Amino acid sequence: MHKKSLGMKIFTIFNYTFLTLLALTCLLPMINQLAISFSSSSAVAAGDVGLFPVDFTLDSYKYMADKPEFWKSLMVSLKRILIAVPFSMIICVLAAFPLSRQDHEFPARKYYIWMFVVPMLIGGGLIPTYIVVRNTGLIDSIWALVLPYTVNVFNTILLMNFFRSLPKELEEAAYVDGATHWQVLVRIILPVSKPVLATVTLFVIVNHWNSWFDGLIYLNSPDHYPLQTYLQTQVVSANLMALESLRDIRQIGMISDRTGKASQIFLAAVPVLMIYPFLQKYFTAGIVMGSVKG
Repeated sequence: MHKKSLGMKIFTIFNYTFLTLLALTCLLPMINQLAISFSSSSAVAAGDVGLFPVDFTLDSYKYMADKPEFWKSLMVSLKRILIAVPFSMIICVLAAFPLSRQDHEFPARKYYIWMFVVPMLIGGGLIPTYIVVRNTGLIDSIWALVLPYTVNVFNTILLMNFFRSLPKELEEAAYVDGATHWQVLVRIILPVSKPVLATVTLFVIVNHWNSWFDGLIYLNSPDHYPLQTYLQTQVVSANLMALESLRDIRQIGMISDRTGKASQIFLAAVPVLMIYPFLQKYFTAGIVMGSVKG
């Protein structure tokens, strides 16, 4: 076994120490918010909550579970994911496959690539985008949250680079056997592209799940807000309990603005946290293999 030099050992120790501190910097605020969501309002107001709950209670979660607006917005977000992910994946795959061909197979490939890259670098802006969405009749509908983000240039380029990195012998053997381009894509390319497909799927899910600004812009009715837009309107409000303090007077002693907001944040994060472990094993491979070849 090759022994590490002293300099390499020092670098490894420094690297692990730095990454550990960086991870703790990201993780500790989340743990603190989780502890706040399980603590009483008096303990939070007194500043006694650190990394562990004080006066453990589930009242803030019970309060949020009783809010119909929360569950309605959650269903909107789930509907958005179920529509957006298949749409986006199909369009990105169909765009990436021809762009991954060799220049002699697709002579106009470089021109089409620039048609993808230039809009990524120079966007049209909020006002032109809003005008397009309004003139196409998408305002205040679920499609206003889905269609404008169907074609993601970064995801398309990631898929294209991964497809280009695959051995050409696989495709050539299929063509010799009489396979068409569609058959090569469906039976050869996609089955061996699980890492990058899982990575892009995760990107699409997280992007749509965390998006809140488009809900404020394109949706007129709060009843149509996705979860993140609903949470944003709650977080910026002056006091979470102000609107319903008369109806929930019994809970005021255990719920405050901070505990309520913390419980909402973690309830919104649960779906993504449940999906990520199943796609994690593909994530690193998809990123690395999809970014090494142009």
